[in-house]
Amino acid sequence: MLEELVVAAVAAGSAGALYVASAARVVKQYERGVVLRLGRLRDEIRPPGFTMIVPGVDRLRKVNMQIVTMPVPAQEGITRDNVTVRVDAVVYFKVVDPAEAVIQVEDYRFAVSQMAQTSLRSIIGKSDLDDLLSNREKLNQGLELMLDSPAIGWGVHIDRVEIKDVSLPETMKRSMSRQAEAERERRARVINADAELLASKKLAEAAATMSEQPSALQLRLLQTIVAVAAEKNSTLVLPFPVELLRFLERSAQQGPPAAAAPPAPQSAPPPPDPVAPAPESVPLDPSPAPSDAMLPPGFPQSVRADDEGPGAGEPPEHGTGGMPPGPV
Repeated sequence: MLEELVVAAVAAGSAGALYVASAARVVKQYERGVVLRLGRLRDEIRPPGFTMIVPGVDRLRKVNMQIVTMPVPAQEGITRDNVTVRVDAVVYFKVVDPAEAVIQVEDYRFAVSQMAQTSLRSIIGKSDLDDLLSNREKLNQGLELMLDSPAIGWGVHIDRVEIKDVSLPETMKRSMSRQAEAERERRARVINADAELLASKKLAEAAATMSEQPSALQLRLLQTIVAVAAEKNSTLVLPFPVELLRFLERSAQQGPPAAAAPPAPQSAPPPPDPVAPAPESVPLDPSPAPSDAMLPPGFPQSVRADDEGPGAGEPPEHGTGGMPPGPV
């Protein structure tokens, strides 16, 4: 009999231990427990820690109270200005009422995901391309309001929604890049024009200052030469301004007169080159008779028309050394 009581006690103890083990539950710090007893919701929400339920009667569902990060798949749509885009986003939400999250919706995660996709397509259709690219903060706020309105009835609070990326067609990308280049070119030209205007004003002021002090122009020219020579160039092109010439001219006029230098000795003019006398022809007329100096060289000196002496002007006699007479 005693043995039977011991066996019964051991069996009862084992059954009690098994019952306690099956009834014991542990709720983590970031979770809350929702108990359904015989299919009905218990008003008491089980806090974190150790808790007990009735096995076979109660059913405990643990609800995560952490913020959930859910990516929204890329949605393709047409904007209000008829541009086809693909937009993806991310949703941050958390459960604020565990009982509502279990009772009001079958799967609150799936519900939030589907609602985010439909809201994102709706935002794409209501917005322009420029708003999607540059005014995302406003679109994020509008998308958050569209998601938070139905989700609040499910015990879910939408913390924030952000649009991650906007994919454009290649043709639209090229068009936008050309537009950006044109805008940058316009800004560059405006900046260059402003710089030229400011530089012209400063140069006018500098010119007015240099006109009062002409020596400043020469000093500035020397500074330019030094700046160019520092580059170790092999060729130096030096502009010579007319104002510098005028400055030097005025300086020469205002300076003291220079002492007169003694005249340099003039050298004697070089002698003229000798000119050979042209040969003169022998005159045929016997009168007047030419002198010895006027006879050409090689002419017989004994035959002279102006020989003086006895019988001058008469033909020479035979045998006197003259020319023999010719035949009669």
